[in-house]
Parts: sequence; structure tokens; C-alpha cells
Amino acid sequence: MTTTAATTPDDELPADPLRRALVAGVGIAALLGAGRLAARVGGDPPARAPDLSLPENNLRALVRMAASLREEDVPWWYDGTIFAVVPGEQLRPLFKFEGMELYWMRHLDGGEYELTGNTVTFFRDVATGAFLTRWQNPYTGEAVDVPAATQGGGPGRGFNYSVNGMRFTPLLEQLPAKPLVLDWTFARDMVWLHNETPYPPGLPPPRAQRQTMFAPVKEFLGRSPSLPAVFSSTVHMPWLKWMAMGDRPGHIVWHASGAKLRSIDELPKEYRARAEREFPALLTADPARAAERVVPNLKK
Repeated sequence: MTTTAATTPDDELPADPLRRALVAGVGIAALLGAGRLAARVGGDPPARAPDLSLPENNLRALVRMAASLREEDVPWWYDGTIFAVVPGEQLRPLFKFEGMELYWMRHLDGGEYELTGNTVTFFRDVATGAFLTRWQNPYTGEAVDVPAATQGGGPGRGFNYSVNGMRFTPLLEQLPAKPLVLDWTFARDMVWLHNETPYPPGLPPPRAQRQTMFAPVKEFLGRSPSLPAVFSSTVHMPWLKWMAMGDRPGHIVWHASGAKLRSIDELPKEYRARAEREFPALLTADPARAAERVVPNLKK
């Protein structure tokens, strides 16, 4: 997933991070994920495995792992825990979260794709598991409102996937091409893909996400357009604004795990009921309905 579980809420981003990166002159190559580990194939690939030194094979495998070769809604459901990292202290669990990222891989000319999608994440009490609408901050003693974390997009606002790499669509012509060769590992009857999320320059640190997606080798070697994948991810980022932490030292760590679903009908009932009630337009990523996916905290 490019915007994985624990995706940065839209109100945590600058008004236009892509334009800001250009104006700052900090180097467009950084948008491609500076510091990403060198691509390699680990373990012992089966004899019938595609040659993953070739960008075209990486592209097909990545699209099948993250979404689908078909133009269709591809939901991922996840849950996890958010921890506080404060100098001189052990990690403290603050709250749990549960959410969905819904992808659509739009076909473009020349065998390219554009990945667009939506995110809806709700927070839960770390002890009871109940949805949070108010939260008592253990550091400040203040009770604060807890909003959902949402994002939504449409054609022209996603990521371009091609043999030349994964690049932000709005800056496609300005970003240098880089052969798409990824970090795969084979072991026993599983294959997994290590990936890092490229964040635009200019965001306050820390910003880091490392994710691994897993799928059965048998499916990977088959012809299914979408692999039955699962993932685990860890994200480091600054305090959420609604936590009202001010300049207090520290940051948060999200740890999430989840699975690709066959459809939103497989979403947990309690989660789906709330998502349908509060953000019904975000339950599809169909580009034809992109204009409907404008919710209050997505407006600028």
C-alpha cells in the first residue's frame, strides 16, 4: 500500500505538500523515498517465479499485491495500537485504531496505472476497545475531542505506477524515472514485499513508515488479478494535532496489521456501520464518483 494503514490524516499535512516541496528546492528525488533499502530478492525463489530483476515483472507483481490488475474497489482492513514515545520513558499505549484503505488501480496508456483511494480510520479506547469520541490526555490532563482520520482522492491525485517507478501523479513530469525493482523475499510457502512510504519534504519530523505485505507463493505464481495479501506496518510521526500536545517532546508510533478483503462486505460489522453512517461516499474509490468524496477535513 502506498498510503498504508496509519496513513497521515489530511489535517496533519501542509496545505499543498507537493508544491511546497518544489518551492523549497530540497530535491525532487527525495519524493521517491530517499533512504529506501536497495532492491533485492531474498530467500530461494521457486523455479517458476518471474524474474524480479525486470521492472515489468515488479510492476505486475506490485499491482497484484497492493490492489488488482482489474479496475475495481480493493479494500484493506486493519487495526493496531498507537504508542507515545517520550524521551526517558518506555513506550506508552495511548489508544487503538481500526480502519480501511480502499484502492482503485486505474489503467493508463502504455501499460501504466494510477493508484487512487480513500482512508477511513477510527480510534478506540486502549482498555475497553470502545470507539473514542473524547480522550483524556495522560500528559496534559486535558480531555479532547477525537475526530476520525480520513483521506480521499480521485484521478490525477494519486500515484503513478509504471516500469519507471512509483511517482506522485501531480508531479509526474518533474520527477525522474527510476526502474521499478523492489525488495522481495521467498520462504516456505510465502512471498513478501518490503516497502517504505515516500513522504514529501517539508513535513515536520519524524516521518517514517516501513511496511511488509505477504501473500501465498501458490497464488503469486498463478494468474489471479489480485493476491490474497496481509500486511504489517510501523509508522513514526509527530503528535496528532487533536491530542493538543503543543511543543512537548516526543512523537507517536503506529503499529498496524491488516488484510486485503474481497469486498467491503467483509468489513467488521461495527466498523462498517459507523463508516456508512459518517462517511458513506468513502466506501468506494471508483474514479467516476470522485466528486462525491469531499468530506469536511479534506477541504483546503
